[in-house]
Amino acid sequence: MTIEHKPIVILGPTASGKSDSAMSAAISNGNTEIVVCDAMQVYKRMDIGTAKPTLEDQQKVQHHCIDLVEPSARFTVSDYQIAARAAVADIHARDKNALVVAGTGLYLTSLIDDLSFPGEWPEIRRELQEEPDVNTLYRRLKALDPVAAANIERSNRRRIERALEVCMGSGKPFSDNAPGTGAYPDNGVVQIGLLWPREVLVKRVAERVNAMLKWGFLDEVRDLRKNGNMSITAKQALGYAELLRHLEGKCTLEQAVGDIVIHTRQFAVRQERWFRRDPRITWVNIEKNPVAEIGAVLVKHLN
Repeated sequence: MTIEHKPIVILGPTASGKSDSAMSAAISNGNTEIVVCDAMQVYKRMDIGTAKPTLEDQQKVQHHCIDLVEPSARFTVSDYQIAARAAVADIHARDKNALVVAGTGLYLTSLIDDLSFPGEWPEIRRELQEEPDVNTLYRRLKALDPVAAANIERSNRRRIERALEVCMGSGKPFSDNAPGTGAYPDNGVVQIGLLWPREVLVKRVAERVNAMLKWGFLDEVRDLRKNGNMSITAKQALGYAELLRHLEGKCTLEQAVGDIVIHTRQFAVRQERWFRRDPRITWVNIEKNPVAEIGAVLVKHLN
């Protein structure tokens, strides 16, 4: 099914300034609500480390698809597709603009393109989760479905497990079930991407990680660890995984912070690589100030 109501999309890697740009444009337009497209902002109480919109921002502009489930809950791309499409339809039913802020490429594809999902095999999933070595799982996937393996990062345990679950449960390659991730039909959705010089984005990543720590990121992770179970997906969230290792006594805080910066840089490269495959995206080169440099473009489309 193709999405009936067409949102405007602003996208880019982490620390690119897309959220600030979206907020500025939404306030300027005055008739816009934001739909967040982020795999980790769906979790409650995971705020600082996911760069979730602040309460102040949420009071200024209505945000959708954040704080949907507890960190202990399992949340899938299919769940996001249902929630996000419902949010966009509701926004348009009230004669407002839907502005999607996207950092998770697969979630965005599920929202704006025809992406269907195969069945689930919980027993197989539990068996795969018991395997401690993600490299072992990756090798199994490469043997069963080399196409899927080539399109999934070796460190992305969540996607590797899902692909293996489908291969083993259905007897068919996982890659056969996801034509939407490699096809770019004209869907009528305006997508605007933020493109930074690599060396500048690297600096912005480090600055943001350090700012998060000043805002209380470590305390947030400590509270999550103390107050309840976190799902495998939540525990693997960028920044949370590294700080959990520190709290478990497996590394110093300095080592954890260094790993967060390195892993966030790597993640930003993967995000950009995913988005750059889509020829429908209009890229805007940013030099210093994303809000100023892309604001007029967004407001024009919203108006």
